[in-house]
Amino acid sequence: MLEGKAVINETDMLQAMQQDALHLAAKALDNFDVTEPTEIAQFIKKEFDETYGLGWQCIVGTDFGSFVTHSQGCFIYFFIGSLAFLLFRGTANLAVEADKILPLEVVEA
Repeated sequence: MLEGKAVINETDMLQAMQQDALHLAAKALDNFDVTEPTEIAQFIKKEFDETYGLGWQCIVGTDFGSFVTHSQGCFIYFFIGSLAFLLFRGTANLAVEADKILPLEVVEA
């Protein structure tokens, strides 16, 4: 299985959740070609949303940078071959920062 070839770069997830992420990445690579990173990311995100609740984000590719805020215990960054996987659940304190969120009408204008 491909998840045995995964190299975890950084994580704060529980071991069981890490194994789910690696298993889903391997399953996605069985179902999609490596030239379809968006489809791979979508597959993993949807599965994590269903299993662990909404709010998961997934980025898959060979060359990307990131700087994200994530919920504690909900972050993993790993490689399978040359393909990198970043999976995290976003966080924001909306009650405190509600005045910094633009209404949809302003964003669309």
